This record gives sequence, C-alpha cells and structure tokens, in this order.
Amino acid sequence: MTLVTDSRAPRIAIVGATGAVGNTLIDLIEQRGLRYRDIQLVASARSAGTEMSVDGASYPVQAVDEFDFSSVDLAFFSAGTEASQQWVPKATAAGAVVIDNTIAYRMDPDTPLVVPQVNAHELDERPKSGVIANPNCSTIPLVRLLKGIEQRWGVRQAVVSTYQAASGLGHPGVEELKDASRAALDEPDEAYPSKEFTPSLAFNVIPKIDRFLDTGFTLEEQKMLQESRKILGIPHLDVTTTCVRVPVVTGHSEAVWIEAQGVVDRAELVEVLASLPEVTVHDRESVREFPTPTTINDPNRVHVGRVRVNPNNPRAFWLWLVADNLTIGAALNAIQIAEELIARETV
Repeated sequence: MTLVTDSRAPRIAIVGATGAVGNTLIDLIEQRGLRYRDIQLVASARSAGTEMSVDGASYPVQAVDEFDFSSVDLAFFSAGTEASQQWVPKATAAGAVVIDNTIAYRMDPDTPLVVPQVNAHELDERPKSGVIANPNCSTIPLVRLLKGIEQRWGVRQAVVSTYQAASGLGHPGVEELKDASRAALDEPDEAYPSKEFTPSLAFNVIPKIDRFLDTGFTLEEQKMLQESRKILGIPHLDVTTTCVRVPVVTGHSEAVWIEAQGVVDRAELVEVLASLPEVTVHDRESVREFPTPTTINDPNRVHVGRVRVNPNNPRAFWLWLVADNLTIGAALNAIQIAEELIARETV
C-alpha cells in the first residue's frame, strides 16, 4: 500500500475518478507506489456513492459540488474541460495544487505545461496559478522525441499525422465503437451509432478531432502546435498536423516527418532515440520491426519504429510512434508530475 503516515506525503483527490483516465490514475498509483497519506475519489453527482478500491481499501466516490478541497494538498482533474473551468479555481483557492488533464489552462502564462522528461525544471517552484497542466495525449509522446532530436541536430520542421484511438473520448467513445462495430457486422444496411463520433467510427477513419477553426485546422491540430512550442521553449517551432480518429480502442499512433538543422545518420538517430527516457526503438536491430497499438508490450513507454532517413534530403527523416493514450498520453504523465512535486516537496 502507498498510504503512509509521513506528514510530508500529500493528501490526494482524483476528480473524475470513475472515467477512463481516472481509472488509469488509480491503477498507476497502485503500480508505482505513489506516496500519499489520504486519498479521496470525486466525480459528478450522478456517480456519487459508487465504491471504488485503491490499494486494497474501499472508498466512496464523492460529488464534486459538495467536496471540500481544503482537505487535500494535490488534486488530479480529469473530468472534462467544463468541470475544470468550474472547480479548479475553487480547489486552488482552498490551497490545493492541481494537475489538470484538460485544455482549460494549458496556454495560461502562469500555468506550466509539463512533460517531466522534457521540462521538469518547471516544477521547481509552486506555479503562480496553483495549476500544472497536463498536455494533449498526442503532444506528449511527440515532444519527448523532439527534445532529443532538437538537442542533437536542431529541428527545422515537423509534419505529423496522428491516428487516434476511440478511448480519447473515454468510456463513451469505446462503448460506441464497440456497439457500432457490432451493428455494422450484424446489420450493415442500418445506421450505426454515431453520437460520440460523426460519422460513425465503425470500420472508418475520421479526419477531424475536436472542432474546426476558421483556418481549416481543428482545435486538436492547433493544440499540438501551441503545446509543443510551450513545452520545448521554442516559440517559433514549425509543427503542422493532421489529426485522424481511427477504429482502435486504445493506443494513439503518429507518422512523423522531421527536417533537422543538420545531416542525420540513421544509426546515430536510432541510438539517440533509444537513449531517451522510457523510449523503445523497435527497429534498432531490424528495419522490419515496428510497434502497433495492439502489440506494444509496455504501455508506460513510447514505442518507435520505421526510422527512415530521406535519401534525397539527408537532413529529413520519418518516424512511426505508438503510445498508450491513457497512460503516456494522460495518467502516467500526471503521475510523473506528482512524483516530481513530491520529490521537490513543492506540494
């Protein structure tokens, strides 16, 4: 158990505990032994009263609109942007540090946007806003690779196509994909469920995630540009993206084309990538090896394959990356932020 009597261990709340990311947060707290001296589970009123287990102990889920945030030191928020906009200010006003997993505070200048493997120094002091923002699920694995490439060669441009899983919309997205896929197989001439995904995601790909902007890009695509610049501290970084939803339950994939400042040798590139924290390069030994969402054997690592230097432009190369969007892309990053805060005693 990670429940400890040490007064320096934080009192923790998980807001959105019943959701897909909330469930994964609980799993990771148990797996990684995150230290805490009290933990409370919070969700919307409709989920209040549910019993959930953490480290072998049973806890009732409390309604967020009745929860006393002065009773916690650290609050994970993963209940959606509207909930964060409404309740995060109340949590920080009560003295809690918030790790927020929504878009609500990511571009706030007083809120650090953190991937610990890239910019953990942002956690040396308590943020002015009281909030640490967790980045987008596709931004996190991308910047973890870009950091090493930038340090070795410099990055001139990155062009990214994402292939994002249904669980990016939580339990409802997964259930709709399953229901629609069954309907498509059983009654192919009938309309499939398409509330979460329009058109239906069953046996389909949808080149739209989040809402369209006036530029023709989607908000998801804009997030990846803005967040990459902020996390890496490169305000003029050139990243352009097409974000696509695919009929996969869990695991986001990305095809990434990068043009570096200097000439890149494939063998050295593979070694640079393999040396990054918690990164597995699958084609290190054979160019025929590659990861997929259903074959990655460790959801807590970024998986890379199809490493190809362009023979017509030796400064440019392709990568294929796969990362579990519920762990790497959300809950694990949040837990690692918490671990850094506890180690620094800033919470």
